[in-house]
Amino acid sequence: MTINCNGQLIDVSIPKVMGILNVTPDSFFDGGRYTNDREVLLRVEQMLTDGATFIDVGGYSSKPNAAAVSVQEEKARTIPVVASIVQHFPEAIVSIDTFRSDVAQLCLDQGAAIVNDISAGLLDPLMFKIVANYQVPYIMMHMKGTPQSMSTLTQYDDLVKEILLYFSERIAAARSLGISDLIVDPGFGFAKTIDQNFELLRHLDLFKSLELPFLVGVSRKSMIHKTLQISPEEALNGTTVLNTLALEKGATILRVHDVKEAVETIKLWEKVSIQ
Repeated sequence: MTINCNGQLIDVSIPKVMGILNVTPDSFFDGGRYTNDREVLLRVEQMLTDGATFIDVGGYSSKPNAAAVSVQEEKARTIPVVASIVQHFPEAIVSIDTFRSDVAQLCLDQGAAIVNDISAGLLDPLMFKIVANYQVPYIMMHMKGTPQSMSTLTQYDDLVKEILLYFSERIAAARSLGISDLIVDPGFGFAKTIDQNFELLRHLDLFKSLELPFLVGVSRKSMIHKTLQISPEEALNGTTVLNTLALEKGATILRVHDVKEAVETIKLWEKVSIQ
């Protein structure tokens, strides 16, 4: 199972780590930490050294009830960062975390190799066209509503069944436009309560039926720190536990703040899982 990232074939049948680089002032864990080029490049260098395969750049905080960000502001935050990473670390595989097609296109023009869309194309009808034109891998996530409204949209008759149906529809729409490399993200924390997040994790292996690689992003999220009654800063151990469970359920990409620990988790898990 491979994806083509700017001509480089990446085997995602062996789990990989995606390092999070939020260039926002308000992300729930690392907001405001990387505000200039030097801080960004040092952070990227550390993540690559620690073993990240992908660097995911985001300029729009998608935490629940996050403030909306204008297109112009998102472009100003992300485009220079993508360009700088590609210039200084040409070996890096950069993902742009955006639901806006014009932001995605401009970052792809700067050398980004993956589009990571929290809305699976539902918040921008032009997104699929851009991804198809550039023929880059596309991560489609499950979410209802927007970051501003999703916390009120947690009603499901059958959580896992509805998410699988959502992906079946979005995958078919993407395939019809010629998008070949698809990755699904069940969307932990997006339009889901804490109990629903754990229900989703419990049945995560059912997503193998889609026959696509799937990404899990639980790093330091509220399902961990609220359950344990700790802060996001104290949630690394809990993140490692849930990442291990996700690997057992078939996850192929772990999207994390803490790359070194996630890489170690995969190495140890592989020692147990290899037959």
